[in-house]
Amino acid sequence: MSTKEPSNFDFILYGASSFVGQIMAEYLATYTGESFSWAIAGRSEAKLIDLKKRLNLENVQHFVADADDESALKDMCHRTNAVVSTVGPYALYGETLVSVCAKSGTDYCDLTGEPQWIKAMLDKYESDAKSSGARIVHCTGFDSIPSDLGVFKLQQTMIAATGAPAQQIKMRVRRIKGAASGGTIASMLNVIKEAKEDPSLRKILVNPYVLCPSSHDFKQRQKNHKKAEYDADLKVWTMPFVMASINERIVHRSNALLGNQYGESFLYDEAMTAKSGFQAWTFTLGLGAFMLGASISPIRNLLANKFLPKPGEGPSPEEQLNGMFDMRFYAKTSEGEKRCVKVYGDRDPGYGSTAKMLAQSVLCLSKDVPELKGGFWTPASALGDKLIDRLAEHAGVSVELID
Repeated sequence: MSTKEPSNFDFILYGASSFVGQIMAEYLATYTGESFSWAIAGRSEAKLIDLKKRLNLENVQHFVADADDESALKDMCHRTNAVVSTVGPYALYGETLVSVCAKSGTDYCDLTGEPQWIKAMLDKYESDAKSSGARIVHCTGFDSIPSDLGVFKLQQTMIAATGAPAQQIKMRVRRIKGAASGGTIASMLNVIKEAKEDPSLRKILVNPYVLCPSSHDFKQRQKNHKKAEYDADLKVWTMPFVMASINERIVHRSNALLGNQYGESFLYDEAMTAKSGFQAWTFTLGLGAFMLGASISPIRNLLANKFLPKPGEGPSPEEQLNGMFDMRFYAKTSEGEKRCVKVYGDRDPGYGSTAKMLAQSVLCLSKDVPELKGGFWTPASALGDKLIDRLAEHAGVSVELID
């Protein structure tokens, strides 16, 4: 569907020397699932050359382009069918590349978790992507592939079994083991800073349907887990899940893009399970204190400079290997019929698993969905079952129905 002429590469990894970019480059350097042509890019040629030497990628071409250098980004996009970007916070560094891709017909994936930025990109460039044939897919990492594909799989199962989608799905993080990197912390702090400086952004951040097309008819009041609660249905204490703010919005956008396949009154919420009410309330109060402190500029700067990981820092290779996540999706029909889908990842969720999910997403976009038209998509609406199969075979991420 693209208006571009045939290009040199299936995709270019932009931000290859970033923390996640290096993990993804290492994964691709030893990947044997299929043949593909690729290159790496970033703002520092010295770092790109060092990466190539370390990973024995001397035959992989590299490009130098700053995030705000439109000319260099255009030249880069002219050479490839797709770009996968790890350069965040995207609200600070991501817009120029999205603009170039949307206007040039170049496919694009990233791992952003910033709903206010995605909303701005939709408003500015969605029509360009539809015209050029560019397929733009945000949130192809831990934000928000497990949530988006977990709901997609469960709803397909419910429709096949009962003839109708589940009216409500709950996602509960049963277990998670992983460390945050400086890039993730920087993105989170930037969202808090923007919301503090621009009160209008707060309406965007609390609207569950903010990423849905303007023509959507969703009006159902959604559950928002802001505090510790006891879930009587599942008989477990729950506490807030920080990724819910982006995941829930991506799931609702998928519903809209899939033709309201989940129903116009679909209810969806996310939370983490806790071992006890004490743990749930301790976590809730600690998270609230952090968010309050981060909204105050001097405290936010102190946290960023003295106590929190900085961009480029993150979990060690051993921590990535020892990480994991186990997320459960629960559905119940009005007749009482129940189904559960488990999404499991065998690495640190934000980095070891995210790098593999990101790689498989751009490969899937490049090779498996030639019929997909230009526009801004979600992982479920663009890649669906094909990505589920890829993740199980090549990325250590399973999406499966369980008892």
